[in-house]
Amino acid sequence: MSVSTQQDSLKELTLRGMILGALITVVFTASNVYLGLKVGLTFASSIPAAVISMAVLKMFAGSNILENNMVQTQASAAGTLSSVIFVIPGLLMIGYWQGFPFWQTMLLCASGGILGVIFTIPLRNAMVTRSELPYPEGVAAAEILKAGNHQSGNESGIREIATGGVLAGIVAFLTNGLRVVADGASYWFKSGNAIFQVPMGFSLALVGAGYLVGIVGGLAILLGIFFAWGIAVPYFTAAAPMPEGASLAGYAFGVWKEKVRFIGVGTIGVAAIWTLLMLMKPMLEGMTASFRMLKDPNAKPNERTEQDLSPKTMIYLTLATVVLIAFSLYDFIRVMDLSAEVTVLLIVVCTVLTVAIGFFVAAACGYMAGLVGSSSSPISGIGIISVVTISLVLMLIGNVTGLTDSPETLQFLTALTIFSGSLVVTIAAISNDNLQDLKTGLLVKATPWRQEVALIIGSIVGALVIAPVLEILYHAYGFTGALPRESMDPAQALSAPQATLMTTIAKGIFSHSLEWTYIFVGTALGVALIVIDTLLKKASNKRFALPALAVGMGIYLPPVVNMPIIIGAVLAWLINKHLDSYAKRNGKDVEKVQKAAERNGTLFAAGLIVGESLVGVVLAFIIAASVTSGGSDAPLALTLENWDTAAEILGLMLFVVGAGILTLRVLKAKKS
Repeated sequence: MSVSTQQDSLKELTLRGMILGALITVVFTASNVYLGLKVGLTFASSIPAAVISMAVLKMFAGSNILENNMVQTQASAAGTLSSVIFVIPGLLMIGYWQGFPFWQTMLLCASGGILGVIFTIPLRNAMVTRSELPYPEGVAAAEILKAGNHQSGNESGIREIATGGVLAGIVAFLTNGLRVVADGASYWFKSGNAIFQVPMGFSLALVGAGYLVGIVGGLAILLGIFFAWGIAVPYFTAAAPMPEGASLAGYAFGVWKEKVRFIGVGTIGVAAIWTLLMLMKPMLEGMTASFRMLKDPNAKPNERTEQDLSPKTMIYLTLATVVLIAFSLYDFIRVMDLSAEVTVLLIVVCTVLTVAIGFFVAAACGYMAGLVGSSSSPISGIGIISVVTISLVLMLIGNVTGLTDSPETLQFLTALTIFSGSLVVTIAAISNDNLQDLKTGLLVKATPWRQEVALIIGSIVGALVIAPVLEILYHAYGFTGALPRESMDPAQALSAPQATLMTTIAKGIFSHSLEWTYIFVGTALGVALIVIDTLLKKASNKRFALPALAVGMGIYLPPVVNMPIIIGAVLAWLINKHLDSYAKRNGKDVEKVQKAAERNGTLFAAGLIVGESLVGVVLAFIIAASVTSGGSDAPLALTLENWDTAAEILGLMLFVVGAGILTLRVLKAKKS
């Protein structure tokens, strides 16, 4: 029996798999909501979900790689849906909500998640099957599933994953659990009044992600960091000297957040639009093929691995979801007791805006996820773009209808912007993650339509979890600027940094106090980068490139996140160059050595991501349990005096050791 025939006979979407996926969903969604509100970052849940799925399903007879893939697909969708916390807490920060209404929050998350799934289906052929994008986390998840498949006997692959996982897990526990190792360090200095930073992050998981990203994306991100911290921040700090009593780091980061980061937003926005235009042709071809299937049942692909949800199902789901969105908006708007005409106008406009922007960002987020992975893809940047767009449209409507004339209705328009922006972010987040999952499915020969069903189930389960988790966390210790009880300690509040930023932007637009200059600078920079990228590709026959999206991410994301990605990308390039030279000098098969190196590197890098992610999940629950019972938000931390410098040195040493071990594991390919 051929491998293809064997694969065709395997069970994929099973009841036990769906139950397991739902249980993992609850765990990962709650963890991501907490971590996102606490530190402004979430972890991609597909890889740890794949590891947990394999460990559990191996206890049952007949489990297989495709069933494991469906579990991780379902769980990762729900874990990613928690990105809604980057916007929706703003409704409490402006005082419009006093809690999280279950049905409104659930319908918002579920409808956005389902649309995110539907919008990825026409993109699958263009951006997964026929694309050369690396999809680092999707490839890593596939390698884990292959290595863990008990039918393959591939024990060496398990060892690579386990070694990387244990290494990254130990470092993550020392860093985020015991708090004896720093997660990054920076060297600050001044030249005149200009402040400069040389940043460094010590995350081994991000080194693994960078290894999978590749040199082109890594160098583009490095250029973004150089622009932000070598040009823009020094320029602005030189122009406005540091106030007395302020610290170098505090003042420089304030300048970056208030000015430079918005340049990154403009760059990301232009690059996203350009990406959509470049993908328009293959996207239209994919949609044309879908509608052709609708008219001609015989046009359905014969290959199981090419079968998506039917066009009829997609149309019905889209219509049902749009109705849900309209109902959610009606429920949100009706409390203002506006005239019927204005209510209908706002419902129609916001529905059209969220669906249209959602479709646009689905393509942009898919590209970003393919380029640098879901974890490093700046969903909050997409949130900013959507909040700006929706705010401008609603302000225009408000001026015409008189809704901008009073503070109460201005607050309502700001709240409606945040609510609608939350819908866009859920669509973007699911699109961001789903194309990674479909890449995994392509590599393990899964059936696309079954994956798409699993994604929808995951979105619904996640939506059921998010509202109560948000409610519990809010009433346990509140958000910055939004405390449910006067007696609460503001120092214990969750910072919700992205939601704070989105709220600041929306309020700034409606009060005419937002500075557009920096966004326009980023737009001009993005156009220049697109021109350079086009010329580079043409002159080098596509050997060299400068993706504007990656440069924008280098400007927008914190440097402590970006630097390990860059180091991982450069490390992969140096190792491949060395192995190529070694193979030629010693008369070895270059292609065979390179394939062995790619496999070892991918598996070990995947292990690094798995280890840090799993420890992050466990620590999130320990911290949440401690805080909600009145304990510390760092219950495992060892409080050591005068330890800051030692923690940074230890972090650097462990980072170097981790990168060295990764290098040695990949260099085993010399024996091939």
